[in-house]
Amino acid sequence: MNTKESLLSYWHILYPQEPVEMLHTFLSKIKNLYAPANASTDADWYKDVVVYSLYVDLFNNDFNGLTSKLDYLQNLGVSCLWLLPILDSPMRDAGFDIRNYDHIRTDLLGTNSAESKETQEEVFGHFLEEAHHRKLKVIFDIAVNHCSDEHPLFKEARKSENNPYRDYFIWSKNTNLYKEARLLFKGIEDSNWESNGDGWHYFHRFFNFQPDWNYRNPEVLFQMSENLLYWQRLGVDGFRADAIPYLWKEEGTSCENLSNTHILVKFFRTVLDYIKPGTLLLAEACQKPNEVVKYLGDGDECHAAYHFPLMPMMFKAIAAESAAPVKETLSPAVTPEIPESAQWFTFLRVHDELSLELVYVSEEDRKFIHDNYCHQPEWDFRVGEGISARLSELMQRNPDKIALAYSLMLTLTGTPVVYYGDEFGKLNDEQYYKEQIKLTGKDDTRFLVRGRIDWQQLEKDLKDKENFRSRIFKTISAMLDARRSLKVFGRGTTVFINTPDYLLAYLRETEEEKVLVINNLSSQQQTFRHPFTDNNLIVLYVNGFQMDTDRNEMRFDPHGFGWFLIL
Repeated sequence: MNTKESLLSYWHILYPQEPVEMLHTFLSKIKNLYAPANASTDADWYKDVVVYSLYVDLFNNDFNGLTSKLDYLQNLGVSCLWLLPILDSPMRDAGFDIRNYDHIRTDLLGTNSAESKETQEEVFGHFLEEAHHRKLKVIFDIAVNHCSDEHPLFKEARKSENNPYRDYFIWSKNTNLYKEARLLFKGIEDSNWESNGDGWHYFHRFFNFQPDWNYRNPEVLFQMSENLLYWQRLGVDGFRADAIPYLWKEEGTSCENLSNTHILVKFFRTVLDYIKPGTLLLAEACQKPNEVVKYLGDGDECHAAYHFPLMPMMFKAIAAESAAPVKETLSPAVTPEIPESAQWFTFLRVHDELSLELVYVSEEDRKFIHDNYCHQPEWDFRVGEGISARLSELMQRNPDKIALAYSLMLTLTGTPVVYYGDEFGKLNDEQYYKEQIKLTGKDDTRFLVRGRIDWQQLEKDLKDKENFRSRIFKTISAMLDARRSLKVFGRGTTVFINTPDYLLAYLRETEEEKVLVINNLSSQQQTFRHPFTDNNLIVLYVNGFQMDTDRNEMRFDPHGFGWFLIL
């Protein structure tokens, strides 16, 4: 089907009672405003990048500050910047509570006063131009499920039940509606309904100041599509679609992963492809892999999705000194095949907690990981369903464990995400945590894993070869440098090699490249017989490794590893 036929089919599924002329009017509008482009020759660029996730303000104040650090990021070895929320917001949820979808926060533009769109486009456009000049792609977060209660349309909607924008959100006097929808912020919120003070309540899946959009109203779908198109036109390379499993609500269901939610995502994808093919749509879907893959569709929904279950299993593998958790998670029984054009995104840490939701870990796994990594009681998040701590804290500031964790993430499968500061071992930020509690009124321990970078101090630390930050930075940057020249890590197949359980070894292979990776998960030195004696091995990167050529034995220090190119 062509674009128009696809959108018509989605329309009839979502809005069978609505006149199709509404869709035709929308399509005419976007065709006039956003000229369709030819197909990109770099449409699957997201398979070959290393992503670096950052908050613009916490990284270096504003877009001018971020632009000044683009050389640092390029030299580090990353090739795609994921900007955590940058859109206008009261900042009660780190920017995921969006007040205006077509405005960047004024403080990120280098001013605290309101600016025109022309100024916004000049400042942000300059940043994009400089990033693209350095071959850095740029994506950013957009919350499509909910907004801030300060959004102009919600402020209008809550005025009265007769307000024309009332139906943009979900209202009820009966708070038993959607009672099967689980409470996502257990321990922080006590209901999915918030009183409006007049007998009416509005529905929310996250914080009570984040009302959910009502996608049963087609005007909401049109407006959100135009939000995406506006930023696409300015040159953004993609979007991280926040909280997409919850878009469509139906009474008597969990309100998650409903079939019409997938139709909404297909609509977004089709509109973006119509204007500029290759604009990434990245699914943030905290679900089991067999549910997550549905958001990739047949290559017609999101281009990529996070592999949420792999993240905690990498931590479990290191703590248990066992390859089994990773092997089982990546087996076909747990991780289904994905479309050829699609990609998994992998990560160790991001801006959220180390999530242990029972959606994708067992109660046994949750307890094991929590017991082994929640080293301080204040790190606990959502009553045992997560741990709020930076990677260095989780690994008790052990450089070899940190490096091993990165070896797993950078070589196992898909596109890796580096969280800002982890490249130099950034620690939990107690001061920032306390500041945010005062600002938001919420004791959200995820603020521990955020915080600012003190560049002046960092530059001093990086010059000291014995400094913890310097040691971590040298290791991570060298690993990224070793990875950047090879496409096999982002595109190759993964075949596990039969080894003792304390070793996790695998081949990553394409038609052009073949790489052997061996990770010693053990806290003891281990010896392994060279598995490919008929082939020459070129060292790509090793840590805690020695080769006994006389015995054809590989010796790995505790938590040591090696990456080898096979000729």
